[in-house]
Amino acid sequence: MLRERYPFYLAGEAVPANTDLVVHSKTDGSPLARVARANRESVAAALAKGTEAKAAFAKWPAWRRAGVLRELHGALDSRREEFARTLALEAGKPIRDARTEVERALDTLAISANEATGQNGEFLNLDQAPGSGPWTAITRRFPIGLCAFITPFNFPLNLVLHKVAPALAAGCCFVLKPASSTPISALLVGELLSHTDLPPGVFSVLPTGHREAVPLVEDERVALLSFTGSPDVGWDLRGRAGSKRISLELGGNAGCIVDRDADLAHAAERIAKGGFGQAGQSCISVQRIYAHRDVYGELRERLVALAKGLVVGDPLDERTDVGPLIDEGEARRVETWIKEAVERGASLLCGGGRRGPFVDPAVLEGVPDDVPLSCREVFGPVVLLEAFDEFEEALEKVDASRFGLQAGVFTSNLERALLAFERLEVGAVVVGDVPTVRPDAMPYGGAKRSGLGREGPRYAIHEYTEPRTLLLRRPGGSAGWAGWAPAPRPPRNETPDATIAGT
Repeated sequence: MLRERYPFYLAGEAVPANTDLVVHSKTDGSPLARVARANRESVAAALAKGTEAKAAFAKWPAWRRAGVLRELHGALDSRREEFARTLALEAGKPIRDARTEVERALDTLAISANEATGQNGEFLNLDQAPGSGPWTAITRRFPIGLCAFITPFNFPLNLVLHKVAPALAAGCCFVLKPASSTPISALLVGELLSHTDLPPGVFSVLPTGHREAVPLVEDERVALLSFTGSPDVGWDLRGRAGSKRISLELGGNAGCIVDRDADLAHAAERIAKGGFGQAGQSCISVQRIYAHRDVYGELRERLVALAKGLVVGDPLDERTDVGPLIDEGEARRVETWIKEAVERGASLLCGGGRRGPFVDPAVLEGVPDDVPLSCREVFGPVVLLEAFDEFEEALEKVDASRFGLQAGVFTSNLERALLAFERLEVGAVVVGDVPTVRPDAMPYGGAKRSGLGREGPRYAIHEYTEPRTLLLRRPGGSAGWAGWAPAPRPPRNETPDATIAGT
């Protein structure tokens, strides 16, 4: 069970400052716990302490940074069921999915620990031009400095660690603002970190409001801002971030193509999991499905049957497949979007009913392209079906979106798989499965309105570091550019070689 109260973590120290933030049950709205909420002074102190600590932490050797991550991995592993139940309670995540998130979080930590000691520079061969002969170059990546992280509610453990773990691997201090509706998992990570030997000031975990968090975006001491959340908020933050580096993961309305040679039983099962799992509250949840007309009817029949068979209910019930949305307001929004689509001529094949924060998994067809259910991110348990005749037509449909995070393609035709990879303007094309697939080591991020930059430990470390070059002049070498001049060239009106001059 959850504790009654949780402190925040300022410069590595637990601060039970107040109990101003109440975390509610996503099932019935009842209070679950009270969390200390950081004010402006706490945010300012965290930034100051992080700035003070960054130089010392940047000097930590890689083996020591990896050791902290392995220690964190061990501590989380020993409390995995506590974390899983916390996710189920604070986020409304079905307990089986919550356990999966904990497993993925452990993977993220293990991968990050390996990457901490696996980052290498380059020896550059510069004798590619006459003037660069005496020079040798070596590159190495250095931590960028203090980072600010703002994380969402839907994966409140693993998405936190996808920012925190690479930052520690890179040698960066950070201030983390977790989602106010699901802060407890992040605070438990702060608790585990507070028992390591990280220097004071390396990390702060501060649940706080948008106004109090403004310095995380605008303060010039912050070298990088990494944000995962809604597109409107993300692009606004980019405009306010000044000269700092910024990484944005802003969601989408993922398309999925089912070609006529696909294994329909497999495709339907994976689409049901990818569209309705997490109650559809995933940035890469299946939303738009384009099926070849030859298999459209059978896929529709299979998908509707699977949707009707899913158990919607208590996240702590082992049988539950689909839990509540994050709050009743979001459930009402999804219900409204479904009604708007039906009023515009769409057919509701199943689901769509709402009971408080719960929405029954819905399958629709004939949805106009310009209604919110199609052109915006639903973030609910809803999928849309549409038939196509030619594969390139399906590619055009998928790519017509203003988002470009990931896309799925069910086909056994290698040429079509490669065509999708070349044509679709997305961060990843998943062949043989749904766009909801995300191995934690992969580069993850989007194109178009879906964001900037890439996550995945190795790629996030590149975001959190910058290359520096050491240029060495070999003793006894020629003077290089200082004493080098190009050979004289003939005037333009002269021909140096009669053989070349003509035939």
